[in-house]
Amino acid sequence: MNAPPTGAGHPDTSGALVLDEVAAFIARYVAFPTEHALTAVTLWAAHTHAAGCFYVTPRLVLDSAEPGSGKTRVLELLNLLCRNPEMTISASTAALFRLINEKPHTILFDEVDAIFNPKTGGNYEDLRALLNSGYKRGATVARCVGDAKAMAVQRFPVFSPVALAGLAGNMPPTITTRAVTIHMRRRASGETVQPFREKFAERDAAPLRERLGMWVADVAQDLADAEPKMPAGVVDRPAEVWEALLAVADAAGGQWPDTGRGACEYFVLATASAPTFGTRLLADMRTLYAGRDRMPTVELLDALTSVEEAPWADLGGKPLDARRLAKELGRYGVGPTPIRDADGRPSKGYTTYPTTGNVGLADAWDRYLPARSGDSGDSGYAAGQGGNRTGQPSVTAVTPHGRVTDAAVTPLTAVTGLTRHVTDVTAVTDHSGHARPRPGEGAAA
Repeated sequence: MNAPPTGAGHPDTSGALVLDEVAAFIARYVAFPTEHALTAVTLWAAHTHAAGCFYVTPRLVLDSAEPGSGKTRVLELLNLLCRNPEMTISASTAALFRLINEKPHTILFDEVDAIFNPKTGGNYEDLRALLNSGYKRGATVARCVGDAKAMAVQRFPVFSPVALAGLAGNMPPTITTRAVTIHMRRRASGETVQPFREKFAERDAAPLRERLGMWVADVAQDLADAEPKMPAGVVDRPAEVWEALLAVADAAGGQWPDTGRGACEYFVLATASAPTFGTRLLADMRTLYAGRDRMPTVELLDALTSVEEAPWADLGGKPLDARRLAKELGRYGVGPTPIRDADGRPSKGYTTYPTTGNVGLADAWDRYLPARSGDSGDSGYAAGQGGNRTGQPSVTAVTPHGRVTDAAVTPLTAVTGLTRHVTDVTAVTDHSGHARPRPGEGAAA
């Protein structure tokens, strides 16, 4: 296989071409669940040749519900493409940090589900700590070396690219938050791949591995100086994870800047991690509060336990109650507060706006839930912007196109045989434009 021209004059062209060919090589042997997974694996393999250019080397996690889903095959291919690969199943922590200390390696760790499975009873905190700390450049592990009389502390560098494969459900969150996680699956009947014969695959991979190294050497300074632009919404740890991969994509040029960011958006935004108990609760409450800024606890619990396919009606054989609700929401600074119900009677409930000792649901939604398309950002918090400040419920109408709209309910002033007088209290705003609670609604429970 003839290598394309390399050098400062053709870094983009040669980079795009070699990444195209690496991706095609990997795709011969693996049926990925999505094209974005192939993009991520290709960029990850390339970044191992330039790991020293980056402050962070993202972990690559391959998991699956069942064996035979292609996880090990991906590691075998990475073993042919990465820089100084070391494929292992059961390496001790001491062996790993001494191995990395000798020279930069790419660690390919298979069957990690057996290591991190709590049922095995093993203590692998040292290994988990090594995998976590080795994610950033400059990380070291301190160990005592020598005999008792001449013992000294030696710091071993542990910065190294790491890919891990295993059955789903056992990977520590501290690792997955530092990783691009690909959920592999068994091939469907219509998905075919080329039979893997290592000696032939090695023959084809060798020139690709060499070309990756040559191209990375040409653009090493560009990679070290890179500040790739992240897709909207990719911030904090996810941005840190993807920085090296997008730097490689940008340096390669061609289709790779776009496909790289497409993969980033897919893994970070479209396939965000499953919600926690608390964020699921906040999300369901946000849906129930559409067009409202307060709801009595009794009404809220009744609404939550009626949500189909939600866990609130059966938590260990009991429905969600007021005590558990307050405990869960309290972790987000949200607490019950005195309000008035739809009939004007004093009650306890939860508001979207802040009260004494209560940040309000709008604050928690903004901080812990992804923004929804069309959100104004206030969630009924500011007066005059759609919040229902009268305590009256709203009618939620669904348009023919499936959009949800809010229609205010006219206060009921007369019922056959019964007359009710309704006093309308105008909401008061402070200088910031935020609606202030009416008298009697400001103290937290």
